[in-house]
Amino acid sequence: MGNNSQVPLPYRREQPHPFSPAPELQQLGREKPISRQSVAPNGDSVWLVTRHSLAREVLSDHRFSVKSTPPTLLRPKATGEAKVATPARQPGSFVGYDHPEHARLRSMVSHSFTAKRIADWVPRIEEIVHDCLDAMATQGPPADLATAFGQEIPSRVLCELIGIPEEDRKELQMRANLAFDQTLDRGRLIDHFVGLRDWVADLVVQKRNSPDNTMFGALVRDYGHELTDTEITGMVALILVAGQDSTAGALNIGTLLLLRHPDQLAVVRDDPTITEQAVEELLRYITVTQTGLVRTATEDLELGGEQIKKGDYVMMSFSQANRDETVYQDANVFDVHREREPHLAFGHGIHFCLGAPLARKELAIGIPALLRRFPDLKLAIPFEEVPFREFATVYGVESLPVTW
Repeated sequence: MGNNSQVPLPYRREQPHPFSPAPELQQLGREKPISRQSVAPNGDSVWLVTRHSLAREVLSDHRFSVKSTPPTLLRPKATGEAKVATPARQPGSFVGYDHPEHARLRSMVSHSFTAKRIADWVPRIEEIVHDCLDAMATQGPPADLATAFGQEIPSRVLCELIGIPEEDRKELQMRANLAFDQTLDRGRLIDHFVGLRDWVADLVVQKRNSPDNTMFGALVRDYGHELTDTEITGMVALILVAGQDSTAGALNIGTLLLLRHPDQLAVVRDDPTITEQAVEELLRYITVTQTGLVRTATEDLELGGEQIKKGDYVMMSFSQANRDETVYQDANVFDVHREREPHLAFGHGIHFCLGAPLARKELAIGIPALLRRFPDLKLAIPFEEVPFREFATVYGVESLPVTW
């Protein structure tokens, strides 16, 4: 872990316990669950929400807009940046739209991510997981779990479900890893987004010429007359990047968390009846998606006893909201036996994560299979040397060396 004080407050984690929000975030959660904070490079302040109930209120209130919030709020603007949008801000990227446009666009792909549809994918997810574990066993220890397991599983599943050629899968992994890294040089980040947009745009042309039965092909075939190529590009880029990086982060840090709690690891490994419950606790406890998109108040209103003015920015700390002591008993205790309670790892309201059913299945299948295949799994380096991505919208690790 590096200099934690240089990481903006909403992204800050406790040291030397990087699974938990920073002590100052936890203090805000207890004493001042909505507060003014200066986290923007241009000096603009945001209302930072750290309480579970208030975060849910913001996420379900149409008076808080995602579309009207400038994408450069948390970053200094660079030359030419207005011409380059992040995946969340590209035309067609429904996460950056308010109702009703959000619902219209999301409905075009939501059928591919229903619980029933994902249940049909379980045998294939199991095959992919076991292929990854076979490859690790064949190579032998040590291995970088972040690449051999955490990145590999979601990228293979997404490519097959969405319809990305196998030869492009490594490209997806590379671009997803960079998309949420807040430490990147502005010029490099802009170059990255241009490359991502152009890469997906080329795939859109291919799908228009030859639509298949994947999600991508069905989107072009069924809605191509309503959507421009730019809108399809934005929609697909969002799903690819968000679905890859967040699930990879949860697989990696979830496994690391269990390695730090051997008693809980043994339960997850040996008791399949606890799997779904354990996955929910992992998601709550680590909360890899640390913040949602910043919202803008579209009118004067009251929130948590504070007067929010039209045009004010509101940001949420999901990591702290998921440790809210008014919701979770012993909130800072990791317990795979904890009764399932609603958490905000996938957000809430109309922007609730489209891929939540898929992510849950990948975790429920992947982590127990890994622990059973390698019962002596352990870190190959001291825990203190694990390189975390400290300033990233989606929390993760740069690498995770393990042995067995």
